[in-house]
Amino acid sequence: MMSLDGLPKTISNPIIPYVGTILDELVPGELIVIHGTVPDDADRFQVDLQCGNSVKPRADVAFHFNPRFKRSGCIVCNTLEREKWGWEEITYEMPFQKGKSFEIVIMILKDKFQVSVNKKHLLLYNHRISLEKINTLGIYGKVQIKTIEFVSKPLQGPQLSSLGITKINTENGEMPDGSEFGVPYVGKLDTALHPGRAVAIKGEVNKKPKSFVINLKSSDSKDIALHLNPRVKNKVFVRNSYLCDSWGEEEKEVDDFPFSPGMYFELIIFCDTHQFKVAVNGVHILEYKHRFKQLEKINELEITGDIQLLDVRSW
Repeated sequence: MMSLDGLPKTISNPIIPYVGTILDELVPGELIVIHGTVPDDADRFQVDLQCGNSVKPRADVAFHFNPRFKRSGCIVCNTLEREKWGWEEITYEMPFQKGKSFEIVIMILKDKFQVSVNKKHLLLYNHRISLEKINTLGIYGKVQIKTIEFVSKPLQGPQLSSLGITKINTENGEMPDGSEFGVPYVGKLDTALHPGRAVAIKGEVNKKPKSFVINLKSSDSKDIALHLNPRVKNKVFVRNSYLCDSWGEEEKEVDDFPFSPGMYFELIIFCDTHQFKVAVNGVHILEYKHRFKQLEKINELEITGDIQLLDVRSW
C-alpha cells in the first residue's frame, strides 16, 4: 500500500527490536494499526511512541504501552522524559494471550491516545508530551509483528452542505467553542430515512457518564422509531421504540458493551430493509428490527445525555 507521496505506509514483518521513523507528523484522527502474535514464552513487550531514537541519552517516550504477562497480567502505560519515568497508569484487563494473534489500534486524538485491542476499547492515555515531538515508533520485547500500518483518517470538521442534517433546536444556541453541536441536540434529516441511508454521530463520552440517548423519530407525532440508550455506568445498551403513546419491549442483548468514560466514538446507524444496524468505531454492535414501519416519516434525530457531540451527518 503506497500513500500519495510515494512513501510506504505499511511495514511488513519487521525484525524486533524495531525502531522506525514516523514519516509524517502524527495528527488527530490518525490510527496506528499493529498486527502481531504473542509468543508462547512471552514475559512482556512494549510499543513506544518516541521523540527520536537516541539511546544515550535515551530519547523521550511520549507513550509507552507495555503488556506484561506475569501472574494474571497487566498493561503498564507511562511517559519517559529526560531519562525519568513518570507515574504508571496500570490496566488490569488483559486482552493479549500467549500463542495468540492480536490487533492493536492506537487512535491519535488531540488530547489523548485511545487504544483498542482486537476491536475492543481498552484504555485512554492523556498526552504528557506534545504530539508534534513524536517521530519514532519502537517495538521491543517478546513479540512477533506481521504489519504496522499508519492510517490517516482526519477528524473532519462539519462541512454543513454535506451534513444532510439541519439543526433545529436553538435553545442552547452555539457552543462556547463555536460548534453547533450542543446537547440536547435536535436535527432534521434533509432526506427522510429509507433502506440504504445512514446517520453518523461522532462524539466523546463524558468523564463521569451515566447514560446518553439517540432517538430517530417522526416530526409529525410523538413516535420514536429507534431509541438507543447506552447506560455507560451500568454497561447496559437499551433499545426500544415509543409508538402510540407507549414504550415497547426493551432489547438489551449485546456481546460487548462498546462505550467507556472519556472515549471518542463514531456511531453509525444504517437503515436496512427490515432493520437498523448499528456500528461503533467500525465494529458492528447490534441489529434492531423495524417496529415503526413508515420509514419515510422518520425525519428527526434527537441526542441527549452525558456526551460531547462533535459531528452529525447523514447520507
